[in-house]
Amino acid sequence: MMRTLLMQGPSYDGWDGGAGARYQSKREIRSFWYPTWLAQPAALIDGAKLIDAPPHKLGLDDVLPEASKRDLVVLHTSTPSFSSDIRTAEAFKAANPKLIVGLVGAKAMVDARGCLAASNAVDFAASNEFDFTLKEIAEGRPLAEVKGISWRDRNGSIVDNEHRALLEDMDALPFVSPVYQRDLVIENYFSGYLRHPYLSFYTGRGCKSHCTFCLWPQTIGGHRYRVRSVGHVMDELRWAVKAFPQVKEFFFDDDTLTDNTARVEELAREIGKLGIMWSCNAKGNVPRETLKVMRDNGLRLVVVGYESGNQQILHNIKKGMRIDVVRKFTKDCHDLGIQIHGTFVLGLPGETKETIEETIRFATEINPHTIQVSLAAPYPGTFLYDQALKNGWLLDENMDLVSEHGVQAAAMSYPHLSHTEMFNSVEDFYRRFYLRAPKIASIVSEMITSPQMMKRRLREGVEFFRFLRERKEAQAC
Repeated sequence: MMRTLLMQGPSYDGWDGGAGARYQSKREIRSFWYPTWLAQPAALIDGAKLIDAPPHKLGLDDVLPEASKRDLVVLHTSTPSFSSDIRTAEAFKAANPKLIVGLVGAKAMVDARGCLAASNAVDFAASNEFDFTLKEIAEGRPLAEVKGISWRDRNGSIVDNEHRALLEDMDALPFVSPVYQRDLVIENYFSGYLRHPYLSFYTGRGCKSHCTFCLWPQTIGGHRYRVRSVGHVMDELRWAVKAFPQVKEFFFDDDTLTDNTARVEELAREIGKLGIMWSCNAKGNVPRETLKVMRDNGLRLVVVGYESGNQQILHNIKKGMRIDVVRKFTKDCHDLGIQIHGTFVLGLPGETKETIEETIRFATEINPHTIQVSLAAPYPGTFLYDQALKNGWLLDENMDLVSEHGVQAAAMSYPHLSHTEMFNSVEDFYRRFYLRAPKIASIVSEMITSPQMMKRRLREGVEFFRFLRERKEAQAC
């Protein structure tokens, strides 16, 4: 068995780009998602180690000593972090020329040959789900015999191996929680809308929705929701509850846990027996009766991708959602006492100054507890990217999607809406949503009732205004 290191490499300070982040960029407040996609092969490979550098504030000098201890190093990479990841790969290879270095993630899936062509330090790039791909490589199987990779042979030629099918038996994957306990400091993982410390993992992969901008289903996870058995999930959850007594909330990071309402109700009833608090991603069409079952069994919050308040834009991005349905769902959540973190995307096809205004008004009207506002990001491998390329919307085909400081950039422009207007609208959205008297009163009330929450919200406020300042600096550059 090769001595294996799986790593999210050093990057921008505060960079949330791990294999759990849906948008790879710095956040408006300090936020880190667990590197679950790396933890999974780390759980499969005997003796493997996982390093998630950004949350642990590790620089290249901190991680480079691992080069002499390893035979195989695998880096998760993304379009925004690719240049930095290549530098890390080259540094490791220089420190130990005998290392086998591989890349995984959506960037590797979409452009495996480009990843290899970028540097001779990269020996292979894995496509699709890479859990058992990496296990086979770590066990010493020749690269020529491993499905689902492109690799460099002795002559320097790039070879594309046979495609690897998606995993069907999700219970074949071991728990990721023991890897978290062994290799991560969970207190380093934050989310503005989850209790701290929190813990997250997946109960299934794939998403039935076909949103044109969403990266993971179009590259690695696919559009079939493949799930672990409820018993398997509960076994891990029971283990994690005992192993992490400090955890205040568990989050299920499936693209949309509520895609299967019968299963989520069954899961909720089992979770209820543990008496823990939990949250999940949800689509804005969950029936009230299902929401009630979830609420009655410990659900505190759902993360909902509203994206836009304009129906035509939702049609344009194939969201498969109607505004009237979303309104009813949101009202049901409010009535049941389920908090909502709503996510919105500005600059999607069909966006105008008027539709941005419509979305801001929509968000303030439905009033989720917290929001995240992102810019439309045309990641290679998505329908949106191909659409932007075809229509000439991209500012630069080779754009990293973030500024030199890691702040998300406006990568597209329309004849009727410039990238600068889209970029500025994010700050306007945040200010108009949060700087309302009712919302301020809600936040102050939350702070008054909990000294811990007061300390946290004050810290987040400082981070938020620092983030706005960094956005202005990024725009000036």
